[in-house]
Amino acid sequence: MRYGYWLPVFGGWLRNVEDEGMSPTWEYVSRLARRSEQIGFGLTLIAELNLNDIKGVDAPALDAWSTAAALAAVTERLELMVAVRPTFHLPALLAKQAANIDHISGGRLALNVVSSWWAEEASKYGVRFDRHDDRYARTAEWLDLVDRAWRDDHFSFAGRYYRADDLVLQPKPVARPRPTIYAGGESEAGKDMIASRCDAYVMHGDPPDRVAAKIRDMEARRAARGLPPMRYGVAAYAIVRDSEGEAQEELARITDVKQNAAGYANYQQWLANTQLEQRVSLEDYSVSNRGLRSGLVGTPAQVAARIAEFEAAGVDLLLLQFSPQLEEMERFADRVIPASQAATSAR
Repeated sequence: MRYGYWLPVFGGWLRNVEDEGMSPTWEYVSRLARRSEQIGFGLTLIAELNLNDIKGVDAPALDAWSTAAALAAVTERLELMVAVRPTFHLPALLAKQAANIDHISGGRLALNVVSSWWAEEASKYGVRFDRHDDRYARTAEWLDLVDRAWRDDHFSFAGRYYRADDLVLQPKPVARPRPTIYAGGESEAGKDMIASRCDAYVMHGDPPDRVAAKIRDMEARRAARGLPPMRYGVAAYAIVRDSEGEAQEELARITDVKQNAAGYANYQQWLANTQLEQRVSLEDYSVSNRGLRSGLVGTPAQVAARIAEFEAAGVDLLLLQFSPQLEEMERFADRVIPASQAATSAR
């Protein structure tokens, strides 16, 4: 199992806790990233939203791509999975920018391709907002052009959404055959696009049995296209304590949802503009990405056992959220990662 985490570009993950002690600043995220690769984390996901959907639209949020470039220069081993939304980036220009950051990092850049869901953000920033299936059609074409730009020179491209004439992109990325492309989605349009064009599938939090079914479905889609297996990641919010009672106390604290929280209106927009397989509760709302449904709550032994279930389901990457991030990552690295490795070795 690989352990990754969401970089706290929004200042935390709890919509009903105002101050989580993890400010959205370069000083905090750079310290966190450098420490994380020392204690056993191999990847960070850098989300891309220009507005803060966790703490409210008036709260600060770090820019994903400039942050990624800076982290590339101050880390040594950490894979930098940077979210990118095609409606906000022309494909040839993003391919150039990504290739440059990949060189700065020595081949550690990856993309997390996201089909935008937040209509209000798009309006505020003057960006076109497509209907759901149109967003995935745009994303598919966007990926075709990015992939071609990373591989070839002197080619032209003419599609429904994008074009390029005699494109040259040098230098090409360090990563071969290309930087890893991750994506997530639960609609039919999303899953078909991901199965045909991406390298790894990342999922919202869910129990291992539901995740196993999703992996089987995606593998069938890949096989039908004659493509090799993908890699699979799952989002999870982790609470690790010495006793189950202490873990449940913390769980109760963070799910004490206040419907007047600043991020609640943004949550409603997200529900309106996505097509999820399951109903999302207010408890799910309190922590982003359905992280609590993964069930990483309990003692180190209980959490390690749950991780083993995800491994058995076919998951090879956990994308973790913690609060406060740095302190809880230290606890997880000290108490859970060794226990999980021991459990894997014993099987």
